[in-house]
Amino acid sequence: MKRIFDTLAVLLSAPLWLPVAAITALLILVFDGRPVLFRQERAGKGGRTFRMVKFRTMRDGPGSDSERTTRLGKFLRKTSLDEIPQLFHVLSGKMSLVGPRPLPARYLPRYSAFQARRHEVRPGITGYAQVNGRNGLSWEEKFALDVWYVEHASLFLDLRILLATAAKVAMRKGIDAPGGGDVEEFGI
Repeated sequence: MKRIFDTLAVLLSAPLWLPVAAITALLILVFDGRPVLFRQERAGKGGRTFRMVKFRTMRDGPGSDSERTTRLGKFLRKTSLDEIPQLFHVLSGKMSLVGPRPLPARYLPRYSAFQARRHEVRPGITGYAQVNGRNGLSWEEKFALDVWYVEHASLFLDLRILLATAAKVAMRKGIDAPGGGDVEEFGI
């Protein structure tokens, strides 16, 4: 049922998000140049890796993430527009609209057995941890919320998380790490 809901929701909303995606891609190309997309190996369901795509928000080179984030990139992150290309991953079945956020594949050997339970479901564009603190949470808190989601997943819960996500994006809350710095790497 979840897969059908995800697919229908993405397809039916395509007239809204496809033009936004096209305009966003054009703005990145004009103001920040190529590449328009950022690709990174992420861990999906069952710990299988896939190449996740987002709109590029940073320039290459030295410096922290916050120093390398472009002006347009800051706006894209605050509005979560950088996540739009992940809707294609929902259509392909690599992701869901709701689930634990897919983290870099390099983290896979660092998880405890409890933390690895987050891979029992498809990763999501948004998730329970994102609407309950996002980057203001410690890794332990995020993983506890991810596992709670795995244990309580339902279509009703997904709808609640999607509505809460829309509210968080509209209010632009919880985007940055505490103090506005970079999010700390997990397991180092």
